[in-house]
Amino acid sequence: MSVNLSVYVNLSANMATINFYLDKPDKKGLAPVYLRINCNGSQIKLSTGQKISPEHFDKKKQKAIGLTIESTEFNHYLSFLRDRADELLHSSNKRTFTHDEIKETLNQHIETFKEQSSIQIVKEQVSLYGRPYAFIDLFAGAGGFSEGFLQAEVNDKYFDFVAASDINENCELTHIVRYNHQLGLNASFLKQDITEPDFLDNLLEKVGNKKIDVVCGGPPCQSFSLAGKRKKFDKKDDLFSHYLDVIKILQPKYFVMENVKGILTKENGKIKDLIIQEINSIVDVKEIPGLVSFIKRLKAKHASFLIECIIKRVEMEKFRETDLELSREEYIRFVDNRFKQLTPKIADYKTSKTDSRINTIRHGFNILARTKEWQKLKRDIIKEKDQCNIDSDAYVGSFNSFLTQISPENVIDEIESAFNALKVPVEFKAACNDIVSALKIYTSSFDESVELLTSLTSESEGKELSKILDSIRLYKIEKPFVANASNYGVPQNRERVLFIGCRKDQKFISEIPATVSENEKVSVFEALHDLDFVGNDEEAHHYELVDISKQFNGSAKKFQSLLKKRSINGKQDSKSGKSFAEWSKQGRLIERYQPQTKPFYVKSFEGLQKGEKYFDLLNNHKTSKQNEDVVKRLEIILKNGDYRAAQCELEECGLTSNKRNYNVLKPESQSSTIMTIPDDYIHYNSPRALTVREMARLQSFDDSFVFQGKRSTGGNNRKTDVPQYTLVGNAVPPLLARAIATEILKNIK
Repeated sequence: MSVNLSVYVNLSANMATINFYLDKPDKKGLAPVYLRINCNGSQIKLSTGQKISPEHFDKKKQKAIGLTIESTEFNHYLSFLRDRADELLHSSNKRTFTHDEIKETLNQHIETFKEQSSIQIVKEQVSLYGRPYAFIDLFAGAGGFSEGFLQAEVNDKYFDFVAASDINENCELTHIVRYNHQLGLNASFLKQDITEPDFLDNLLEKVGNKKIDVVCGGPPCQSFSLAGKRKKFDKKDDLFSHYLDVIKILQPKYFVMENVKGILTKENGKIKDLIIQEINSIVDVKEIPGLVSFIKRLKAKHASFLIECIIKRVEMEKFRETDLELSREEYIRFVDNRFKQLTPKIADYKTSKTDSRINTIRHGFNILARTKEWQKLKRDIIKEKDQCNIDSDAYVGSFNSFLTQISPENVIDEIESAFNALKVPVEFKAACNDIVSALKIYTSSFDESVELLTSLTSESEGKELSKILDSIRLYKIEKPFVANASNYGVPQNRERVLFIGCRKDQKFISEIPATVSENEKVSVFEALHDLDFVGNDEEAHHYELVDISKQFNGSAKKFQSLLKKRSINGKQDSKSGKSFAEWSKQGRLIERYQPQTKPFYVKSFEGLQKGEKYFDLLNNHKTSKQNEDVVKRLEIILKNGDYRAAQCELEECGLTSNKRNYNVLKPESQSSTIMTIPDDYIHYNSPRALTVREMARLQSFDDSFVFQGKRSTGGNNRKTDVPQYTLVGNAVPPLLARAIATEILKNIK
């Protein structure tokens, strides 16, 4: 029997009614709650799986009475169920339904909620067989690295997720829902700025007594991006050095740093070279005494103030936190004392007390001795500068000028200029130059500081020094390499630079082998075709059947041929493989990390605490509401296949836009790099932007990974908010991360 429940909805919204009623109470006095739908004389009843005392249920308001957590969760569940029934009957593309179709869809929602009733919020991870290798994820964002690492397994080796960190609340919410609630892991999350002084202490507290084998993360260097604005003293510019501070403390077997391709050409490649130099400057503390002993032998032959400075600089590598600050201050005072001894020889008493050049040198030492305090001030100013949106205005020059002035490098430049301006007797010029060189050693990397030794060594000593330096460098890295996500089964041409640091006792990894060949790459159509059932300003909470034959008519065979059977990493496998879309629905996590609860969405931490969870069959699949002009504009661009090609027609129709570009998805190929703004993309088959779920598919996130919180934001809120679209766009594609993790597992000892 076919029951028409929505065909008349446009005539009268009251044709279908949805309410709840109580059945007879059981022996405990609890009455089962039923959902009832009436339309055109037909009726459907479904058990909600809930019971309540009749005196605690307000029939008129259709909700539980009281403000307890149980009442809040009960009312949220009934509201959720009513919304899904209303959506099915009044917002679906279907106009007629059978009893069974309605019951099947709504019962899936009901069963999902039933399954959650006995699940604890966070469970300790059960003891697992095999060999786990612990990892942490810094600048974690949505968790693309984490997701890929949990998918990786080689023989009996796999990854144990210990902790993640980011500064945004929605990153934390998404992490907690995915990894603590849904997967039942005890992975911690640290919501803190990595530049804050106590970040390392707090991270170590989260790590506990676990030895970390791998650190991964992508410091968000917008100033290096080819697409973004290049800004000076952006609070994100110095995050790399703080990332390396974590590496120096944890000393993992491997670390992975992901970044934008533009970092390779930034300042003609100098930034890339600096990063490699800084990685090579991470030392094995146990080997420092051997180097110091060698330098002291040189000092015996070449009595030199600078050699003593190099020894002090090298020994700084042994210290951390408070001891390091004391060591730095002691270094500056050591050089300052040298200047005090020299002062009477280069200036008379009166000049030494009043001359601005002498004062510049003297006060410069005072500034350098308090580097920690100045660095804190710098962090605070940059944070406030960013908070007040100071950029491209009359204020930015003054702020940047001050921040430049207080940097140690600038202070040393001023000291050098002051020395040059003084009329120093010839016999003391070398001593003055040594003081300036000593200060430059203070701000140099380990590599730069020991480089000065080469001019003082004989050929045999040079060979000995090279051998010592080879053993003292903790990590091996030659150069970064560019990885295109499409080579790893991701339906997206996303090029990213990878720096992989390999500890000296581990096998060297210089690249990540592709998992798919050029003709095996996943197409946009294969990734998105089964989600193509939503229109403008629509939201879907369950999958609907997509009939390719009907949808594409004469070209159905062509589109059907784009669907390939694959293994989990994208390699074609016609016998036992699944399509990319099928893998997305089933999930790619290894058996150890199969979800403990069904995926769910919450609006905020408050909603999570109140139990206001939305257990839907499909999440994050909502289209934007676009007006008629926008839809017409997108239709014209889609028809022309390219934004530039559509310009003339857009002008004729009065539909031009100030927008720089629209990317029209090509069904048979890969998408361009997915960013954070959905309006930049046009669906290959409909004049609309992409949903969060579609963008997540193009990034290779499983459908069970739910992006939490707000869907989007705009204006200056983009500086602080990380809504769903931003979470997706900024993420490392999990399948790329999976390939990296797999290669590490193949080599790790």
